[in-house]
Amino acid sequence: MNTVYHNLNIIKSFAKHRRMFHAAGAWIDYQRSLKTKQVHLNHYPPALMIEPTNICNLKCPLCPSGNGSLKRQRGMMSLAQFCNVVDLIYKNIGMLILWNQGEPYLNKDFNDMVHYASSKSLYTMTSTNASLDLDAEAIVHSGLNKLIISMDGLSEKTYNQYRVNGDYQIVLKNMEALVSAKTKLKSKSPYLVWQFIIMRQNEHEIPRVKSMARQIGIDKLEFKSVQIYKEEDLIFLPVNHEFSRYHIQGNKFELKTELLNRCRRLWTQPVINWDLELSICCYDKDLQYRIGNILEHGFYQLWTSSVMNRFRTEILNNRSQFEICRNCGEGIVQKVKL
Repeated sequence: MNTVYHNLNIIKSFAKHRRMFHAAGAWIDYQRSLKTKQVHLNHYPPALMIEPTNICNLKCPLCPSGNGSLKRQRGMMSLAQFCNVVDLIYKNIGMLILWNQGEPYLNKDFNDMVHYASSKSLYTMTSTNASLDLDAEAIVHSGLNKLIISMDGLSEKTYNQYRVNGDYQIVLKNMEALVSAKTKLKSKSPYLVWQFIIMRQNEHEIPRVKSMARQIGIDKLEFKSVQIYKEEDLIFLPVNHEFSRYHIQGNKFELKTELLNRCRRLWTQPVINWDLELSICCYDKDLQYRIGNILEHGFYQLWTSSVMNRFRTEILNNRSQFEICRNCGEGIVQKVKL
């Protein structure tokens, strides 16, 4: 029942203003572009990813923010900056994805950001490692629609092999507190998703994860395949290859899915980083392909700019030329159905 309520919230968000018009138009533009191999884009995207911060409290070995390989300057988006972004787009975009690199709840203004977006009837979702002090009731009061909680182990040993510097007990406590806060405040939101990335050290825990999710009262349990970047990361791939997104040959790996000359994210889901720089997508983690700052140029102007359209054209004709695309989750099945 809560899943139905959650889906209705998405529909309600897009029923406001001109959001449905632009969402439908963006999808039609994308399909036309695929057929003609020429860029068609005359609409706002249906969703926008906004990065509250690229700072994280954990040191996960496969995450650029956590392992220290992220080259961008670190910082926090201010509440005023966030509100300015929302004011620019809220009549035309229906969904805000409030994360990129970093832990959103390290931004002291994050609940206020969500509350402001909710006041504009925007659908809001975020993802957290939950290994920090969270005010469960404040999160419920903020109006957040969906909260993804990443916990990839059912013991300190399995959890900390990947979530370095994390605290398994704090995550578990926060998860339980969020369920209790929803009950206490008689709220069906946020829709709570436990995300479990399947890796070699935790794949044996899958049956117990299902049982624990039911016991806690989580709305949805999602299993996700792990993304790796180099040969040294192979140790994280599960032994059961059905849980992996890669073909392995010796010390070489490649995606199981064919890399097609397409990318719906370039028509449907751009990224605004904490410093208001527009990014082509969440896989351009270091802003290798600079588009511009929305404070200086405006969002729609950059979204439809010649710089963005040149990149879209290149993707339609030869996506494999871009290194960030060759290991991208676009077009592959990341969720593992069990």
